[in-house]
Amino acid sequence: MDTNGIWTATRGGTLVTAVVLMGLMAGLFYAFAVSVMPGLGAADDRTFVESMQRINVAILNGWFGVAFGGALVFTVAALLTHLGRPAMPWIVAALVLYVAVLAVTIGINVPMNDRLAAAGSPDRIGDLAAVRSQFEASWVRWNIVRAFASTGALACLALAQWAVGTPE
Repeated sequence: MDTNGIWTATRGGTLVTAVVLMGLMAGLFYAFAVSVMPGLGAADDRTFVESMQRINVAILNGWFGVAFGGALVFTVAALLTHLGRPAMPWIVAALVLYVAVLAVTIGINVPMNDRLAAAGSPDRIGDLAAVRSQFEASWVRWNIVRAFASTGALACLALAQWAVGTPE
């Protein structure tokens, strides 16, 4: 394979990988928005608080880290390999949307998760309803923002892939 062929494969590989990882993140936030949080919303206060505390611990694993960080890394890599090409504006839009997802996650949802963890074991929380009310509505609202933004980023990456076209 010549240098041009390697560069084309690298360009294509970074974009496809960005699409897949962004799809995983959009799917995660979507699943929380349409099933996990509505399901937990119907639970009693103790079940809600305990479940969210456990989910927030369980999600901190390597598979999540690969998708969460990888979506950013591969979107940046796709941008760098598509500078000046037709896909570039779509990749820039995807990157802006995903940076918004990261900002909401790091600046809002994670601190809320940390406050929920700091409340302690549900067995020791005096007012579970108050702990839940300080968390649930705001967390759900910001997760919906993440779901829309990551889905928009995924759509932009798909449009970038479309702009690349298929080799002849």
